[in-house]
Amino acid sequence: MIEVNYSWETRRYPRPNRWLFERFAVRAAHFARLPETPDWGFNLRFVGDRAMTAANHDFVGHIGTTDVITFSYFDAPETLFPGEPAVELIICCDAARREGQKRAGESDYSREMALYVVHGLLHSAGEDDLAPETRRSMRRREREVMGQLVKEFDFAGIFPPPEC
Repeated sequence: MIEVNYSWETRRYPRPNRWLFERFAVRAAHFARLPETPDWGFNLRFVGDRAMTAANHDFVGHIGTTDVITFSYFDAPETLFPGEPAVELIICCDAARREGQKRAGESDYSREMALYVVHGLLHSAGEDDLAPETRRSMRRREREVMGQLVKEFDFAGIFPPPEC
């Protein structure tokens, strides 16, 4: 069983529907091909640009904001205790809003938020997007996983769009 925990650390955006979000996160982990046993935890922090900029500097050593930061502890699963976090994601709501506006008609805030969860889980499953050949593979996997999830979930029902 996958235990999903999240913290909503921004007041600028509506909180997700907890029940739908937890179901979505578990299904996304399944489609990303992450282990379903032993029991493990999945922690997410949803933040704005300011907190993401600080996290990006502190944890990654980069300047500025980003969309998602992934911490995966599946490299040494034997060191995990049941229920302990195996995946931690920090997701930037401001980045999702900007990207959704930039790609209007093709994406929106809610779809970007779902994509950032999927992107982080795919990193945890071993996908990489640093080199062109691995980036193509990761984008293909993102499309596959998002294609499965869109059949089961209304992303706007999980991540309500912000008021303008």
